[in-house]
Amino acid sequence: QVQLVESGGGLVQAGGSLRLSCAASGRTFSNYAMGWFRQAPGKEREFVAAITWSGGDTYYADSVKGRFTISRDNAKDTVYLQMNSLKLEDTAVYYCAAHYSGGYRRTGSYNYWGQGTQVTVSS
Repeated sequence: QVQLVESGGGLVQAGGSLRLSCAASGRTFSNYAMGWFRQAPGKEREFVAAITWSGGDTYYADSVKGRFTISRDNAKDTVYLQMNSLKLEDTAVYYCAAHYSGGYRRTGSYNYWGQGTQVTVSS
């Protein structure tokens, strides 16, 4: 089992920045690639970013590429999502997840999920 707890969400104006954190406990964190997903009201959960176990490779949704950065600190069992130049359409609940198998962009490839943290971008 892996327990994941997100933090760092909040209310921010458009153009602003937030840094999300996801703290892991349980099984060895460094064994897992990690992903961030988000879900806006009335929409399906969508891929945001992923990072391999070593941090050597990262992947991003086109909608956030160049604005968001995923990183991890295996010594702290934590994965981060730095979000810059936030837009109204970034408003959603953000979830971190531990990858199990399959493509990084698919929700079905992840078997452990956090409870989510709300990010609201205002105009």
